[in-house]
Amino acid sequence: MHHTTLASASRHSLRILALAVGVGSLFSAACQTANHGAGRSEVLTAEQQKALTPAQVVADLKAGNERFVADHRTNYNYVAQVHQTASGQHPKAVVLSCLDSRIPPEIVFDQGIGDIFVARVAGNFENVDTLGSMEFGTALSGAKAIVVLGHTECGAVKGAADNAQLGNLTATLANLAPAVEAAKAKMPGVSYNSKNHEFVQCVADANVRLTMQRIAARSPVLAERIAKGDLIIVGGMYDLHTGHITWTE
Repeated sequence: MHHTTLASASRHSLRILALAVGVGSLFSAACQTANHGAGRSEVLTAEQQKALTPAQVVADLKAGNERFVADHRTNYNYVAQVHQTASGQHPKAVVLSCLDSRIPPEIVFDQGIGDIFVARVAGNFENVDTLGSMEFGTALSGAKAIVVLGHTECGAVKGAADNAQLGNLTATLANLAPAVEAAKAKMPGVSYNSKNHEFVQCVADANVRLTMQRIAARSPVLAERIAKGDLIIVGGMYDLHTGHITWTE
């Protein structure tokens, strides 16, 4: 009798365990279903883009970087945004960024799919191709701001400071020569090479400012939009150690 009772109790316990496991599996599946597709799915519409001012766009990018630094990033539903932008796009800004893998603009500005155009090249300088892309992004596609985004400890800037020579990279780094000369004029009598961290940062800062100036000077299309108040060009310096962007306007 005692053994029968134990066996019955054991079978009862197993049934309870199986039921608990089943309920747990159902709960987990329900949670996964609830979380599937969660997050912000909205994208900028043509009307919303048109209503934005250049100053509002810059303020939005600044706020996005602050969220990124504070680790309060927006939870985007990228799949939903892919579907919503399949038929068109209405970005608010164009970002000219360095090639560096540690500074993905969409992430450091906490932006979703369809929010910003991004052009990337080692040393974040302008050329005829990027200028044409900026004209497309602004005059034809409605973006209200251009951000020239440099960063600390930039490898391209260090190469330019050292006058590095390597295949096609030689011609790429030559675009940073004006910034190197500007930094030399600002910091006379110091070591002009990549081992001087202050000089490297001075070159990076000068490169952002000069690029901002040349964008407006080299593109009558962009200059006209700036004059009308439809476009603004700003600069940013991303800190690799903190993720924070210091702004130049």
